[in-house]
Amino acid sequence: MTEATSARALKPWEDPNAKPFLQIRNVTKKFGAFTAVNDVSLDIYQGELFCLLGGSGCGKSTLLRMLAGFEMPTSGQILIDGEDMSGVPPHKRDTNMMFQSYALFPHMSVEKNIAYGLKRDGVPRAEIATRVTEMLSLVQLDGLAARKPHQLSGGQRQRVALARSLIKRPKLLMLDEPLGALDKKLREETQRELIKIQETLGVTFVVVTHDQEEAMTLSSRLGVMTAGQIVQIGTPHDVYEYPNTRFVADFIGSVNIFEGKIAEDADDHVVIRSGDTASDILVSHGISGVKGQSVAVALRPEKIAIERTLPESLPNRLAATVDDVSYMGNLSVFHVTLPTGKQVKVSQTNRRRSEDDAIRAGEAVQIGWDGAASVVVTA
Repeated sequence: MTEATSARALKPWEDPNAKPFLQIRNVTKKFGAFTAVNDVSLDIYQGELFCLLGGSGCGKSTLLRMLAGFEMPTSGQILIDGEDMSGVPPHKRDTNMMFQSYALFPHMSVEKNIAYGLKRDGVPRAEIATRVTEMLSLVQLDGLAARKPHQLSGGQRQRVALARSLIKRPKLLMLDEPLGALDKKLREETQRELIKIQETLGVTFVVVTHDQEEAMTLSSRLGVMTAGQIVQIGTPHDVYEYPNTRFVADFIGSVNIFEGKIAEDADDHVVIRSGDTASDILVSHGISGVKGQSVAVALRPEKIAIERTLPESLPNRLAATVDDVSYMGNLSVFHVTLPTGKQVKVSQTNRRRSEDDAIRAGEAVQIGWDGAASVVVTA
């Protein structure tokens, strides 16, 4: 353990003595000859809000359905709070699942929708009333108990579905694309509310989403999935700043990729010779690689400076021509072309209101970045 790590409280996934709440061990799911989930292993800890992130068909929803008990693994093992879930049907698991469609009963009031699971379980009326009142307050729907789903906004229906999922006090709540039906502004507001509710209750959440921003905003950690496998697990910061493969670098956010070969390999830096830039790229940290190896340099648009003239002290500087500029309000996005024909995306925060000295399409500029700004990926 480093001094920096010992100086702060360990996160559960950093603590070798912490016991995972959810353990997925070498789980595979096949449908005939098709492998939907391929030998996935994953530990999730009590109170985490974990996101499974990936594109359509990557296996994330199939994995979630296996956690819920709606599908059985072809091989492998799933343990929840130390209990093997092999052969345990959904209604016998101390879990619940919230679907993208919300699946509310249209003829029932908000109150009855939320209370439905408790009523089926035979919970006494007085306790149902108390727990429904608590849940309405938690999801900020006080005063709307008598309304029907069609009388609610999309965000309110989402909160009713969430309250119904949580009222039985599951140990694990699974959410399948829970905010997909909401518009951008409402989705952002609901994300914050979802985090507050999860933190208040301390229930372990596993969220499936294809939305990168949503996964980055919600999760304590996330797992990036493709072709039935989890290719990287980490905090949003780690996955974004330190992608371990070209796929992850390209899938999470925007990125520029420069192809090249290792020309110099030292403990504290490497030099990548790239035909995309027609020059060497300095990376001011060591990597796992050998001289002559083909690699890719991943560089986020916001890590790149763009000016008419950049200081010579910047280790990586390239001449470029501005193709177009997109004004996005809080930032401007520049698409530029290098003399080699390589196109590069650069983003810059708009700190000034005036456009008088703004860089415009057609101008000759320089772009550049620090040696620590880029990440070298080999797969």
